[in-house]
Amino acid sequence: MTVPLIQFIDIMKSFGTDRVLKGVNLSIYKGEIIAIIGKSGTGKSVLLKHIIGLVQQDSGQILIKGIPFHQLSVEERMSFQKELSYMFQDNALFDFMNIYDNIALPIVENSNFSKDQVKEKVFIRMKQLGLTGIEKKFPAQLSGGMRKRVALARALVTDPKIVLFDEPTTGLDPVRKKNVHSMIQEYQEKFEFTAVIVTHDIPQIFDLAQRIAMLDDGIIKFEGSKEDIFDSHSKILNTFVGGEDV
Repeated sequence: MTVPLIQFIDIMKSFGTDRVLKGVNLSIYKGEIIAIIGKSGTGKSVLLKHIIGLVQQDSGQILIKGIPFHQLSVEERMSFQKELSYMFQDNALFDFMNIYDNIALPIVENSNFSKDQVKEKVFIRMKQLGLTGIEKKFPAQLSGGMRKRVALARALVTDPKIVLFDEPTTGLDPVRKKNVHSMIQEYQEKFEFTAVIVTHDIPQIFDLAQRIAMLDDGIIKFEGSKEDIFDSHSKILNTFVGGEDV
């Protein structure tokens, strides 16, 4: 049996009196695209932030390749963190930095690469994502779609093995949403990273994700293939598709 790359076991998290996660169980496997879907405010982003350590669970365990995170050595934890990259909901580009510096930021801050090595890595990613020639421009000079590409280039510049996408299509029209999904799929296939996507873009996400986890009322109510959802969970799915936040 395949050991999950990341596994949540009975994860609970509250903020004050607000119980957000009420015992989440979820498995994420190496090399897959998995989407965590649910209405706005159900804790999808909170769940994602547990992976990168921005949020600590109140109880339950997170396993990395079958080993509880708290049992990992300091070196093993650092190695895992270096495998991660995060694409924020609002792109999180710095307006005062040009495109080159925005993309270079993760490797400038967290590596010992020389300036020439940084430049090489940045320009390789820019070329791969169709961003050649805009390195001196600033985020405000780009379209929404181009800013998404810059954010993805920054997420990929460290050669991550796991990329976390927090609502990557927020604020985009249907055509641009489809373009972003296609972009994620293309580069996930090219670089073979594990993609975890938090979204409420239903049903569009079903064309991208290989597996779906449905988060509702603080628990995962379904985890499996999109085909399984339509075959046996139509009632649950209808509550997501029919919700005003979807």
